[in-house]
Amino acid sequence: MKRGFPYPVDGVDPGARRLSLTRRYFFRDCGIGVGKIALASLLVEARAGNSAAGADAERAPGPGSARMASHPLAPRPPHFAPKARRVIYLFMAGAPSQLDLFDHKPALGKYDGQPIPAEVVKDQRYAFIRPDASLMSARYRFARHGQCGAELSEMLPHLARVVDQIAIVKSVHTDQFNHAPAQIFLNTGSPLPGRPSMGAWVCYGLGSESSDLPGFVVLSSGSGISGGAANWSSGFLPTAYQGVPFRSQGDPILDVASPSGFDRRLQRDSLDLIGELNRHHLGAIGDPEIATRISSYEMAFRMQQSAPELMDLSGERPETLALYGATPGRRSFANNCLLARRLIERGVRFVNLYHEGWDHHSDVAGGLKVQCGQTDQAAAALILDLKQRGLLDETLVVWGGEFGRTPMVESNAALGRRMGRDHHPQAFTMWLAGGGIRPGLTLGRTDDLGFHVVEDPVHVHDLQATILHLLGLDHTRLTYKYQGRFFRLTDVHGNLVTKLLA
Repeated sequence: MKRGFPYPVDGVDPGARRLSLTRRYFFRDCGIGVGKIALASLLVEARAGNSAAGADAERAPGPGSARMASHPLAPRPPHFAPKARRVIYLFMAGAPSQLDLFDHKPALGKYDGQPIPAEVVKDQRYAFIRPDASLMSARYRFARHGQCGAELSEMLPHLARVVDQIAIVKSVHTDQFNHAPAQIFLNTGSPLPGRPSMGAWVCYGLGSESSDLPGFVVLSSGSGISGGAANWSSGFLPTAYQGVPFRSQGDPILDVASPSGFDRRLQRDSLDLIGELNRHHLGAIGDPEIATRISSYEMAFRMQQSAPELMDLSGERPETLALYGATPGRRSFANNCLLARRLIERGVRFVNLYHEGWDHHSDVAGGLKVQCGQTDQAAAALILDLKQRGLLDETLVVWGGEFGRTPMVESNAALGRRMGRDHHPQAFTMWLAGGGIRPGLTLGRTDDLGFHVVEDPVHVHDLQATILHLLGLDHTRLTYKYQGRFFRLTDVHGNLVTKLLA
């Protein structure tokens, strides 16, 4: 049973509803001695639960006012004045090689082909290579760009044109070195499935500004995500806050259209009857998932009108389609970036774009050429388009994968691998833009071989704390009580990266 749902439904305090949840409902009505005994015990627990509900409300954004919300996704005030109102997270699943794109290391060219010094590697373990593997130089040339002078690979010509608008962080590090747990860790703050994702936490804290679309939308391109749906799960939060995967062509959600002969008036009447029955059941049981069900039915009804218009890119100006490299009716990262802009224009709070294909254990040069060709133009276009429309200042854009790649080469004849790079959690690069981020900044530094962070380390929890801060949320106060303790996105870690702030 889920605990700690802090927001009333239909004006009724959830603490009162807890008196009659599930098994308690049975004991209340069964009328036998053991039921009455059990009920007396449960009432004591329920009174304690009411106190816990009050504590949840204090820890939720906007103390007091949050409990007055009549809908789980109703907009709620942040803890303090935000810099950003929404997030577009471009997740590059598979882990791009920072050494070939962002973190230029001339020493790798000097020592190319030589074993990495033992004192650098020490007792590190790797997924597929030996710790004494040979070093490999960057596969592409680097050059400085913009007024900030940031170094970028020749594989990122479009990002080079907007480099003064972004902040590059070269010192991100993580605790995980395999794809699925590392992806889940970056998205949820835990390597194990079952915890709420960042988008779910944000919608729990702030609600949504859209009445016709979900508050948290997921778009995907590439060949699939190792961490799967755990990356956008609501975990132990009510499922109203989970990410809703949209298809990037055709109907965004299957079966969103009504069947033939079922007109909108008949559907409205049916939903009204189902809603009345659900509200009656909610009053008797008190399970917040029933409130989610009511909300989902209503949202699906409204999306039948809003979703087709959202997905129809043919109304965009030809210049805009060309800017992104988007083609209406096609499944692509470019189309998803344009859809992300359209989603946040319509009030969606958090949009995750997953693009898988960066896991280059072999031929890192060829793999990067393909993936950068699919993503560089659209990612840069998103920055330009948001800025031109006056949306960048209030929209936080984040780009990055789950970890980095080794400075050592991976070559394995048995696996058919040659000139690739293995998983590297010790250091990798991400970039951010808009929404209170200091533009033109390059933060953090790794050693001469790009192995260890030596300046301004940024842990995954630090990144998460900073994203929440930009949205006006204190990561230590955004909590939810579950199984007897308060949880948060950053667990018991995380520090604000103040140098990133404008």
